[in-house]
Amino acid sequence: MADELLSLNPDELLTTTRSVRKRLDLERSVPLEVVHECLEIALQAPSGSNTQSWHWIVLTDPELRQKVADHYARSFADYAAARPQTDDATMDRIRTSSQYLADVMGQVPVLVLGAIDTGGDLPTGNQASIWGSLLPAAWNFSLALRARGLGSAWTTLHLVYEREVAELLGIPSTVHQGVLLPVAYTKGTDFRPAKRRPLDDVLHVNGW
Repeated sequence: MADELLSLNPDELLTTTRSVRKRLDLERSVPLEVVHECLEIALQAPSGSNTQSWHWIVLTDPELRQKVADHYARSFADYAAARPQTDDATMDRIRTSSQYLADVMGQVPVLVLGAIDTGGDLPTGNQASIWGSLLPAAWNFSLALRARGLGSAWTTLHLVYEREVAELLGIPSTVHQGVLLPVAYTKGTDFRPAKRRPLDDVLHVNGW
């Protein structure tokens, strides 16, 4: 095993796997074997009809990472400009940490793109069956990282430039990107559950 596992029980692992931005350690290298180990765990996730049509593009080359990061930063700038400032302290922290990630994305040791081969264009209707065959595996990957003292942040803003990223990396036209995960060891491992809406606000039993 590449890294010793943290002493987290299943509930702790599930409730403390956070989006990590400012606490990503940009100075510590991430061995490729650790990424491979976490991806092996990712592949245990379900996929529709067991097609396992996911693909994982792992970027360690500094030039490629920076080019993808540049697309991400442009997309984030447009996203941030379109969202009004608020007096909400929580949203302000998220905005600040998101800006930080956009600024340093190219310095994160490893970038992982999760994608899926659909054999053609995405359908115009409900796409749940497609993304349901990729995103659980990406979450498995995030959990495996957390268990080993690494972190990530679930990001999709680069998808505004999905075609440009695909051309840069030689991704076939039938393969569609679903998530970008910046991967690094974390500065400390003391993450806590996030504040969430009460379950009763979103729970519906036997109907809406």
